[in-house]
Formats: sequence, structure tokens, C-alpha cells
Amino acid sequence: MALPTPPAPHIRGDNSVSRIMRRVLYALIPGVVAMAAVFGWGVLINILIAVAVAVACETAMLRLRGKPVALFLNDWSAVVMAVLLALCLPPLLPAWMTATGVAFGLIFGKHLYGGLGYNPFNPAMVGYAMLIIAFPQAMVQWLPPTGLAESALGPLQTLQAIIFGQLPPGLAPDALTHATPLDHVKTRLAEGLTMQELRGGPAFGVVAGSGWEWINLLFLAGGAWLLHVRVIRWQVPAGVIIGLAAPALLVWLINPEQQLSPLFHLLSGGAMLGAFFIATDPVSGATTPWGRLCFGLGVGLLAWIIRTWGGYPDGIAFGVLLMNMAVPLIDRFTRPRIYGHGGP
Repeated sequence: MALPTPPAPHIRGDNSVSRIMRRVLYALIPGVVAMAAVFGWGVLINILIAVAVAVACETAMLRLRGKPVALFLNDWSAVVMAVLLALCLPPLLPAWMTATGVAFGLIFGKHLYGGLGYNPFNPAMVGYAMLIIAFPQAMVQWLPPTGLAESALGPLQTLQAIIFGQLPPGLAPDALTHATPLDHVKTRLAEGLTMQELRGGPAFGVVAGSGWEWINLLFLAGGAWLLHVRVIRWQVPAGVIIGLAAPALLVWLINPEQQLSPLFHLLSGGAMLGAFFIATDPVSGATTPWGRLCFGLGVGLLAWIIRTWGGYPDGIAFGVLLMNMAVPLIDRFTRPRIYGHGGP
């Protein structure tokens, strides 16, 4: 009697797309908790809005493309994209801007190219780049850390500010918003102040911006867990960290009073979020071992260049997108040689 043979693969690994995506979400939890503790309820509200819009947009696009909705929604990729983008946004960013960024990233960064597995650019960073180019002023209006805020908003007040743009009576937007440490220090250095003078300010923590140190350390802890469970490879995070820290160390040793230290760069902005959660996207990143390292080095170097001389306070997003464009060339020149083929 002939027994039916199912199609290959007959041996399956433990990791599926949905399991990998869920592990990424688990690893983000410490950093999310830290951001919520430092910046308030707006972080969590942004995540909820982004996830809701992502699920709705993903459903609509799958139906337009004639794909099974339940099957593709269960891979959790849209949720991960939404959470990553939401973590890059100011806590009081208007809800319609968050929704626009998520929809743009999913449509033009993912489904336009055929969906998950075919996108040449990181969808979350596509959405972020669109927002910071279209709404530059709104995208740099961060809140001060909880300990430095003159007045903190409760959950309902935060929701009202995000949805309707209404603040409590007598409270002006200027009293709430605050420049990020990267932007603040960059502006003050351009005005002629020195790092020694800036270190005594309330916005400065131990080695970097107040609050941002813990946020980056907890994203680092989550990223280390992803390395431990082998969800990501070490080459990309190592490349980003080296590419960001090495040039910063060089110029800091030359002129420490006018340049940011490498620790300041690594523990400010989206450094660790970008190194372990954004640049490690397996679809839009390089695929060879040496290629991943080169990709990460390029992201870190470009981020440092933009932070130092660019017009944006952080450069992780544009570093990732520019290196996404270079991936085919990187993979071509870092392709491992097969034994018995190629040169001597």
C-alpha cells in the first residue's frame, strides 16, 4: 500500500516567524517599561494606536492582495513594526501622525514590494523617515524625564492631548516639550559651551542624558537575550556599536570638551534600540556573516555622521535606510567562497 508523502521540508526547526516576532516583543518589554517610566503614559498610548492602525492596515492590504488574512496576521510582523515605530516617536505626537507613519511604512515599505520577506527597506524606518521629513518640528518635541518635568500629565490628560490636541487649562505646550539630550548638547556646543559646563545641568545623567541611559541599558539587556536565544546574530549589533563608538572615541580623544564621548552616543537616543531591534531585520539587512558586520558598521558610522553634522538629532533611521540600499552590493562582495571554487 502506497503511503502519501507530504511535501518538503520534512524536518522543521523550532523557530517560526510568529515565534521569532513574539520573542522580539518580549525582549522589548524592559525598554518599553523604562520609556513609560521616564516619559509617561504617552509611550504606551502611542504603542496602542500604532498596533491598532497596523492591524487594520495589514488586514486591508492582505484583502486587496487576495491573501489569507488570518494566516499572515498571525506572524506578528505588523505588530513588531508598529511597536518599533511607536518607540521612536515623541510621547505626545498627535494620533493622526502616528497612524500616518504606520500606514505609510506598511504600505510603501512592505506591501508595495510583495509583503514580508520581499521588502528591501525596513518598514518601521520608512514610516519614521516620512514623519521626520514631513513633520520635523513635531518629531523633535519630546517630553523631559519625569524627574525634570514641571507638570506631569495623567493618563486621561495624555490621551486627550494625543487624540484631540488639548492640554489642561493654563498649561502651554512649551512647558511640556523638551529637546532630546543629543539635540540639546549639540545646540549648546554650537553656542560655544563646553562639555564640562553642560555636565552640571539637570538634563545630564551619569554619562549621557538623564533617563536615556536606563532606557538604552534595558534595550541592551533585551537585545542580549535575543542573542542568547539565537533570534539575532551578533555581527549587526557589534557593527553598529563599533561604527558609532569608534569615530566618536577618536574625535573625543582629540577634543573632549567639544565632542560627545562614545558612551554618550551609545546611551543616548535610539542607539541600542537600533543596534539590536531595528538594524537586525533579517529581510532588509545583509545575509552573509561578513556582510552583516559591514552593514552594522555602516549604520553606526552614518548615525554618528548625522548626529555630528546633520540636521536631525539622531541618525539611526537614515543610517539603516541608506545601508538597506547597499545590501545587494555588500552581499555580492562578502559572499563566502565555496571550497574548490573561485581563486586560489
